[in-house]
Amino acid sequence: MIRNTLAALVLSLACAASAFAATPVDVNHADAQTIATSLDGIGMSKANAIVAWRNEHGSFKSVDDLRQIKG
Repeated sequence: MIRNTLAALVLSLACAASAFAATPVDVNHADAQTIATSLDGIGMSKANAIVAWRNEHGSFKSVDDLRQIKG
């Protein structure tokens, strides 16, 4: 029972992760166009916000830094 639950959790996490990244991208160096076309669900507006935040605050140090971007 625990083994099946663990397997289901791992599978759901793997599916969730693949839903966000179409192509790996380095958000600390990529331009807005590359970010928008590489990440599913991220359009030009959000990609521009990512680049603007990076330009103002420096490189992202963790995923938590991305939470600082509104939206």
